[in-house]
Amino acid sequence: MTTLSQTLLPLTTVTFPEIALRTRDGHKLRGYFGELFREHSPILHNHYEDGTLRYAYPLVQYKVLRKVPTLVGLREGATLLAQLFLRIRELDLDGAHIPVLSKHIRHEQAPVGLSDDLHRYRFETLWMALNQENYRDYRDRSPADQHAQLKRILTNQILMVFKDLGLWLEPHERILVSLKAEERTTQFKNQTMLAFAGEFTANVILPDGLGLGKQVARGFGALRRIE
Repeated sequence: MTTLSQTLLPLTTVTFPEIALRTRDGHKLRGYFGELFREHSPILHNHYEDGTLRYAYPLVQYKVLRKVPTLVGLREGATLLAQLFLRIRELDLDGAHIPVLSKHIRHEQAPVGLSDDLHRYRFETLWMALNQENYRDYRDRSPADQHAQLKRILTNQILMVFKDLGLWLEPHERILVSLKAEERTTQFKNQTMLAFAGEFTANVILPDGLGLGKQVARGFGALRRIE
């Protein structure tokens, strides 16, 4: 029997269960923690010391999931969040100081990769699938072609996450995806952006809280496995 490509991913999830925020406040969490711990590592805010951007998959992601502020760290980001956990005593969001009365941390080795089984995932936050270039292409297509384009984009995004996490598939291995997506609009940096709600089924294992698509560091595209 052939062994499918899979790895164990160090994953740390920090939640603040007594604080309720709006989903769109994910970018405020990123701004606060990125500045608070700026001197520790560029992966906390995806900028190097000279101001240039770190373009790889974000290894620390800031989200609001079901109203709960959530930090997700992967690989080196998992270690960083564990080290900094005890130093988190408040949230300062747009000048509002919110004391942290309780916080939870979970550290695990989460399997990531291909699976013999199909699994369903729901986007807990809107999936920002398109960039400027493929947005124009998307708008010029028929509904059927739009759906096919989104499936290709999702497949490529999963592949890129695998590669950035150090997992390379064998030439004969394929990701199979079935997608249900509905168009939504969202405000991002004072612009109205197209994003998607929905779910997908695929022959992959991905941990809860992981983000797919654009702006995952700010909470977009967060997954939850439902089957």
